[in-house]
Amino acid sequence: MYTEKVMDHFTNPRNVGEISDANGVGEVGNAKCGDIMRIYLKVEDDIIKDVKFKTFGCGAAIATSSMVTELVMGKTLDEALEISNQAVAEALGGLPPAKMHCSNLAADALHEAIKDYIEKKGK
Repeated sequence: MYTEKVMDHFTNPRNVGEISDANGVGEVGNAKCGDIMRIYLKVEDDIIKDVKFKTFGCGAAIATSSMVTELVMGKTLDEALEISNQAVAEALGGLPPAKMHCSNLAADALHEAIKDYIEKKGK
C-alpha cells in the first residue's frame, strides 16, 4: 500500500518541531480527514535556511510533511514555490489514490508559510 520511502518518512520523520523565531508560518487542514499541518520557515536573503513541521494526521500526512521539508531546505523562495502537490507525492515514490490529498496539504502549508513570510516583509 505505501512505498518504503513513505514508511521511512512516517517512522523517521525529518525536521519535526517548531522554529521559535520563524519568519514564515503556514497552517492548513482538511476538515474531511482531520489532518492539520503547520510549517515553520526561517528565511534569510530569500533562501530557506531552516524548516520544521508539526502535523496532526495519518502516516501519509506525516510523511508528506517530512518530505516537503527536505525538498525545500536551502532553496530560494521562488524554487520552493514551484514545489507542487504532485512533486511531493512523486518524491515519496507515490501515494495511494485515497491519500493524495495529504500531499496537497504539505505543499499548501509550505506555500502558506512563504506567503506569510512575504506579507511580513511587505513584499
